Amino acid sequence: MLINLLPDFLAVLQSSEPEVAYHGYLASHRDLLEAYWHNYVIEPVGPQFEEVVRETVHADRGDLRAMLERVDVVALAQATEQRCAELFDIDSDIDVVVMVGVGAANAGELVVNGRGVAFVCLEHFTSVANPTSRGLGLDPELLPMWLAHEIAHCVRYTSPRSRSNLRELVAEAGGYYSYWETGRRANLREHLVNEGLAVQAARTFSPGHAPWEYFGYARRQYSRIRELESVLARAVSDDLDRAGLGLRLRYLSGGMSDEARTVQQYVMPERAGYFLGARMVEAAVVELGLSRAVRASAAELCAAGDAARTA
Repeated sequence: MLINLLPDFLAVLQSSEPEVAYHGYLASHRDLLEAYWHNYVIEPVGPQFEEVVRETVHADRGDLRAMLERVDVVALAQATEQRCAELFDIDSDIDVVVMVGVGAANAGELVVNGRGVAFVCLEHFTSVANPTSRGLGLDPELLPMWLAHEIAHCVRYTSPRSRSNLRELVAEAGGYYSYWETGRRANLREHLVNEGLAVQAARTFSPGHAPWEYFGYARRQYSRIRELESVLARAVSDDLDRAGLGLRLRYLSGGMSDEARTVQQYVMPERAGYFLGARMVEAAVVELGLSRAVRASAAELCAAGDAARTA
């Protein structure tokens, strides 16, 4: 189901008391927005939360309004949702959310009350970098690609046919996905193949983009990771069957220090795990097909990949 939060957010900006209005907006969509804040921003309470709200409601939105005048983002999201339903053979409840965030992730996945949620934050897709909104300046044409990436995650987490460890962890948590708890409990192999499958899903859904765009990398970062591929593959091998939030952050998160990203005297490039994961599942996606692959266990993916490479 498509959920369009854009009108409610724009109403907040037009309010005579936008900070108060934001609290009302949060209360009106509490389950969804609190999950967004918990997983991608900070706890939605306290002085730091209030500061983020102030910055959000007073940011310059000229770039956002200009983009919305020329791009029908709701139609893009609807078309993406329909195509993904066929591409992934979707068999669970997944909501697609169009929203304006607070400058955190450009897109992301959630599970709230057992329903998958794939969201995009439009402040990042205006083609203009905006320091007041923390917008990244991505082209709006990338919206469908990123939504497909997040929808693939939701299938893996919620499909009754999924055999992923992440689906088990979401079920154990009462139908709720937590970046932090799954980061602690799922092993690194599961995290890498999870992101790798989403990258491959985006490639299949929306071919023809620059290769680094599927990973959220800059061109130079992509080139560097490709140069280091063999080194990275050796370095990660000892950690694949280990679990721990630090491992997820080291390989899949931005903003980590060089020290935190050092393995065997090599400093891992930021978010190198997206590339490693995509390479890990590449042969399995060809062997199994995308719909089966996004539901396969990590062991099944590795076995299928090995079989494809030795055939």
